[in-house]
Amino acid sequence: MMKLKIPFYYHVALFVLLFLFFTGWEMGAKPDQITLVLGFYSLLFSTTYIVSVFAIYLLNYYIVCPSLLNRRRIVFYVLSIPVSLLLFTALRYLLEEVFVYHTTGFHNYAPGSLEPGYYIRDNFFFGFPSVLLPMLVYISWQSHVYRMKNQLLELENRKAHFALLKSQVSPHFLFNTLNSFYSEWVEKDEQTAADLLVLSGLLRYIITESDKERVPLTKELAFIDNYISLHKKRFENQMYLNYTIEGRPGDQIILPAVLIHFVENVFKHGIINDTAKEASVSLAISDGTLEMHTRNHIQRGENYSSTGIGYKNLSDRLRYAYGDDFILEKTVKNDIFTTRLKLPLNRP
Repeated sequence: MMKLKIPFYYHVALFVLLFLFFTGWEMGAKPDQITLVLGFYSLLFSTTYIVSVFAIYLLNYYIVCPSLLNRRRIVFYVLSIPVSLLLFTALRYLLEEVFVYHTTGFHNYAPGSLEPGYYIRDNFFFGFPSVLLPMLVYISWQSHVYRMKNQLLELENRKAHFALLKSQVSPHFLFNTLNSFYSEWVEKDEQTAADLLVLSGLLRYIITESDKERVPLTKELAFIDNYISLHKKRFENQMYLNYTIEGRPGDQIILPAVLIHFVENVFKHGIINDTAKEASVSLAISDGTLEMHTRNHIQRGENYSSTGIGYKNLSDRLRYAYGDDFILEKTVKNDIFTTRLKLPLNRP
């Protein structure tokens, strides 16, 4: 599975390479002073500088960028830059002018250059990589993750498309045939014609919508309504399913073929023809989120097993589409199977 975060050792490797690069650069720029460049104190103060930059780099990459830059709080992010540079200045002063000085008796800066105004200005310049590098790395990695997620999501959607169809032996032929049947039956038996129209709508949705990145929530809910409607015919009005929707879908969009996974399993593995064991499917839409709950008694000798796109594939698709910003749970207790799904809704 694709890594959503850069492994920590990548950051360490980056700074080791930077240290070697700038040491080599200085050696090339001062070939007559290689002994001085490679001297103990020169390497010591180069190390304290790199450590200071690295510490503020990590602070920005792991805390500042995700909290401010990723949430488009640009003004606050800009205001955080001088704060980070002040922290860099303080950390470098602590390492070099306190710890190293008290250990070796040597300053990195000449005593006259330790005047606060000059020291802060100088270190604002030298500390700038500690805020520039994490921003560039963070944006580059997020862009890479976004591209990979889109590619994987497209792949998973295609898998879902094929699995829902079961077999794609000329689905357009089947769709056109159903339309022909509807035309023949509409004057003979209106109810049968209406059922054929519902079935045709289901097939149309699967063919035209299920392989898209996002679909209108209204279409997904209509698909479920039609799916349940056809099952009512199958059970001849002996179906005990409490299906409720709270809130309005509006113009919000959702990953396709997600909700039907739970409804399908209620019908396949649940008991829905016993009034004492009523199943339930409930959806609540509010504040840009959708929460879905299902509950059903399990048929005797029946174990829960994923159907359609499969529970694992569903979990992977949700992770690719929403990152960690969703909840997917299932429980079995006293022969009662329950599921819970909560995810954010987007707008076109």
